[in-house]
Amino acid sequence: MKIFSLLCIMLSSFIFSSTSFANSVPATSVSGKQEQKQIVQVNINTATAEELSKVLTGIGTSKAQKIIEYREKFGPFISVEQLKEVSGIGQATLDKNAGKIIL
Repeated sequence: MKIFSLLCIMLSSFIFSSTSFANSVPATSVSGKQEQKQIVQVNINTATAEELSKVLTGIGTSKAQKIIEYREKFGPFISVEQLKEVSGIGQATLDKNAGKIIL
């Protein structure tokens, strides 16, 4: 009988303690998981100069216009690395924009 009473007390304390812990979860942990930064991407074969300069780091209107001129002269880019052929764009610029450039 003592064992049964002890088990009942332990079981009830476990049930009540887990219920109180479930209610005390901070709301910030839930909202923190939902809040994620979304990377904006730009297609270098179809974007306007304004879109390129707005999305890409280190690309102003002048370099954006050079990208478009290169694209019009040589056709669409076949790789992101091909951007290094545009005057004023090097590996550092590509590194800054990793994940933002699509074809």
